[in-house]
Amino acid sequence: MQNRISIPIGPQHPLLKEPLSMMIDISGEKVLGGSMRLGYVHRGIERLAEQRNYIQNVLLIERVCGICSHVHTTTYCYAVEALLGIEIPPRAQYIRALMCELERIHSHLLWLGILAKHVGLETIFMHAWHDRESSLDIMEAISGGRVSHAANQIGGVSFNLDKAQAEMIRSTISNLRTQVEGLLNVIETEPALHARTQGVAPVSAEMIRQYCVVGPIARASGVDIDLRRDDPLPPYDQLEFKVITHADGDAWARTLVRAQETRESLNLCDTIMRDMPDGEVLVRAPRKVPPGEAIIRSEAPRGEVFYYLRSDGSENPARVKIRTPTLSALSMIPAQLAAIQVADIPVVLAGIDLCVACADR
Repeated sequence: MQNRISIPIGPQHPLLKEPLSMMIDISGEKVLGGSMRLGYVHRGIERLAEQRNYIQNVLLIERVCGICSHVHTTTYCYAVEALLGIEIPPRAQYIRALMCELERIHSHLLWLGILAKHVGLETIFMHAWHDRESSLDIMEAISGGRVSHAANQIGGVSFNLDKAQAEMIRSTISNLRTQVEGLLNVIETEPALHARTQGVAPVSAEMIRQYCVVGPIARASGVDIDLRRDDPLPPYDQLEFKVITHADGDAWARTLVRAQETRESLNLCDTIMRDMPDGEVLVRAPRKVPPGEAIIRSEAPRGEVFYYLRSDGSENPARVKIRTPTLSALSMIPAQLAAIQVADIPVVLAGIDLCVACADR
């Protein structure tokens, strides 16, 4: 094409919160396609995990991703506990799930704010990021950390909840629900947001399966999957919630799915606090892990997290393999960039919910 040009985006760019390099081919205002390059923040975490013992790895695994640090240590600890053949106390299971849902609320509101920022809706951005502070406040109050929580130990969790903390959580969740409902009502009715997202970069269910995409992106294309329901870790097998799906598969559907999942996570937090049993939060775990293999999967804010652990009986794991949901979503970027307008590039990138750190480990 005579007037075809290529423009670079990244590895440093206002659109990107982490290093990622793309070359976008355009003709006028039409995007013809693009290519992508990773590797700027590779840290070799899987190899490092094989050089540390199982306890030291809890701290390391929490650094896989800053947004969903708790779900990574939760999945890892369940895998080690499966190798040890131990079951953590029910109260610890509920505290782990509570932190996972608070993390999901935090992640989805952060994403909604980023999308609004990219399309010029500054008010929605400010309100979304203001509201997500409430979930971070709860996690900081009960664990001591807003990003890295150090909540998990092999055998349970590192803190309990007293009556004052439980009341604070219930009160904050109630206030957060009121704030979020107002925000999400605006999102669902805002004509400018509709105009910028409806019909943009639609992804079919067949493409989702072809690229092995999971999480909210898959559910926004009508693929009804959620490991909290389909392969639940405790206590999700005892909790009722609705799996949110949408049929259109465009940027608007991806927005709706995350918005409505935020509501569901608030409901789950209420259920968890209501049904949380009394008791201990930690059992003694042997330091020596017997030889064997374990595979544990869980539903992170962005989709399925997969951990494979193999023990040879030594102090360190023989193999740690992590599959995060972001890499498969990133692989779909070139396909989504075809046949859109240049102004829609930020919507496509925001819709994927980029987390280069957890993909580029």
